[in-house]
Amino acid sequence: MHSYRLHPRHCLILAVLAAPAAAEEPDRLDEVVVTAPRMAEPLAVTLDPRAPQQPVPANDGAALLKNIPGFAMIRKGGTDGDPVLRGLTGSRLNVLLDGAEFLGGCGMRMDPPTAYVFPEAFDQVTVIKGPQTVRYGNGNAAGVVLFERTPQPAGAPGVRGFASLMAGGWGRLDGVANAAAAGERAYVEATASHAESGDYEDGAGKRVHAAYRRQSLNTVAGWLPQRDTRLELSASASRAEAAYADRTMDGVKFDREGYGLKLEQANLGPVLRQLKVQLNYNYIDHVMDNYSQRALTGMAMVNNPDRETKAARVAGDLALSADTVLTVGADWQGNAHTLRKASGAVAYRYQGLVRVRDMETAIRGLFGELRHDLSGNARLIGGLRADAWSADRYNGTSGGFLAGADEALHSGFLRYERDLLGRPATVFVGLGRSQRPMDYWEASTYNGILASGRLAPETNTQLDTGLIWKGGQAHGSISVFYGKAADYILTYAGPVASTRLSNCAANMGTWYCSGNIDASRYGGEADLAWRFASAWTLRGSLAYVHGDNDSHGRPLAQTPPLEGRLGIERTLGAWTLGSVLRMVAAQDRYDIGYGNIVGQDYGRTAGFATLALNAAYKAGKGLLFTAGIDNVFDKAYAEHLARDNSFEAGASTRVNEPGRFAWAKLSYTY
Repeated sequence: MHSYRLHPRHCLILAVLAAPAAAEEPDRLDEVVVTAPRMAEPLAVTLDPRAPQQPVPANDGAALLKNIPGFAMIRKGGTDGDPVLRGLTGSRLNVLLDGAEFLGGCGMRMDPPTAYVFPEAFDQVTVIKGPQTVRYGNGNAAGVVLFERTPQPAGAPGVRGFASLMAGGWGRLDGVANAAAAGERAYVEATASHAESGDYEDGAGKRVHAAYRRQSLNTVAGWLPQRDTRLELSASASRAEAAYADRTMDGVKFDREGYGLKLEQANLGPVLRQLKVQLNYNYIDHVMDNYSQRALTGMAMVNNPDRETKAARVAGDLALSADTVLTVGADWQGNAHTLRKASGAVAYRYQGLVRVRDMETAIRGLFGELRHDLSGNARLIGGLRADAWSADRYNGTSGGFLAGADEALHSGFLRYERDLLGRPATVFVGLGRSQRPMDYWEASTYNGILASGRLAPETNTQLDTGLIWKGGQAHGSISVFYGKAADYILTYAGPVASTRLSNCAANMGTWYCSGNIDASRYGGEADLAWRFASAWTLRGSLAYVHGDNDSHGRPLAQTPPLEGRLGIERTLGAWTLGSVLRMVAAQDRYDIGYGNIVGQDYGRTAGFATLALNAAYKAGKGLLFTAGIDNVFDKAYAEHLARDNSFEAGASTRVNEPGRFAWAKLSYTY
């Protein structure tokens, strides 16, 4: 396979291209088909999940995030991939849905939180990169992802809604419908979605075991008893099934139900501007087996884990002065995880088995985040957070107590931002520290809690700096980071004799191990949108991360390679035509068998380049037709972080990406 190579010094290209230009309306640079979401504020990216995407519109949260510079995705099949930001995934990347964090049920990570996200059911997605906030829970070494809904406010009576339908190759079909109504004192909204696809073919024409089907329903109702008081109740439910190319079992059940209650009170006094209280409950029931979606080979097996998550949060905004606002708050989360499993004839009637708890955790946190305006063009943002975490692990077969752990955790950050006088630019520099305990997967699947000891908390200290440019004809940004991790939690899967880690447990012939190391990472992202002619816009992005296992003198496993995107679009009246060239370098820095709770390194990967084409037509008020072709030249390739596909394709292979894929989408907003 031909290797397409890029070099980190190419990051300078986008910085040079983001030059001053004549002032024009900045919104003229907005994308009809989103190909390269831009950083709009220091270390923050905000995007509309209902806007058409290129490559193909996303069917889950990870597929949406992978288009943001700095993100990658660990592919397992056709859906439910894990998002990776700057080489970090799992519990290092906090994901919140409507302000609530919840975790998946599968002990082998079939269902990350983003697996339960149908993007178009949300109004806005915000990504905060790095440990640069303390508001959204513990452990955001990579960053925070916020999937948010903004219901129509009462006091603005009326009805609104949207609907979309997308069809594509391999039986791909996505649909979503939303309706909302508001009166003077109340509002109600409901959103329903459906997504499905058959197995896809890679660029070599080989079938990949990847079919899936998913439905979801989300409702919210709000009441304003008085002008500054809001009470909101929400409910969510989803169900799904998915085939997996990277393992011998498939997910035959992904059921989720969630409930939320929010109380907001504004203008409580001259100091206390706002108070918010939030309560959430989530329950996930997951089933995996080796006989429902594939031909049975050997003995029938089934696993049925579930997870119950309860959470509470209270936060208030204090106006300490005209230039200073302090947000203080407290949050709590409790998780109970159980498991039932069977093999042989019993596997077909597992529903009658008793659930056995295998782990319970609780975390309580206090936080404060302050914004102080130093002048009209400069500000300081900083925060501190303290968490108390505890966990009890039980035998997943007998339910007997195995071991416990508790930790006191501390995090914080300080960032300086300055708007350059006479220039449409902002510079920033921030120093952050995040500390997190081992998560469920590190403590159970990779045997982190032992009677003889446990994994130490992971501490990440990171420096972030960069520049944002918002000119008339050009928008651009560049951000770089350097991080040192003490007690980084490294995992291993493979023969026990080959591991350098000490905490190990065997499962179905494979040894799963974990341990603490010291690690370092550096890299950054750049993006550009430049309208170089009246109807032409050039867009590009670049992302790079370098990771080292300092303790063992090895590359840090599961580090994605250098990636660049270059797109161009032309507007012709109601039509917009575009193309995106994605270029990924070879990755020859790896550590076979080592990685994270999602995946491990398998060796070197070659570079590649793919081309995607898209078109959009605004047919009338609120009506938009879009279409595209991904992987135009039908290239056969796999991402470096893709999971192993030796079950289908042979030893030392990864799950290949889809081949040439055509899609069309119709969206209507009223």
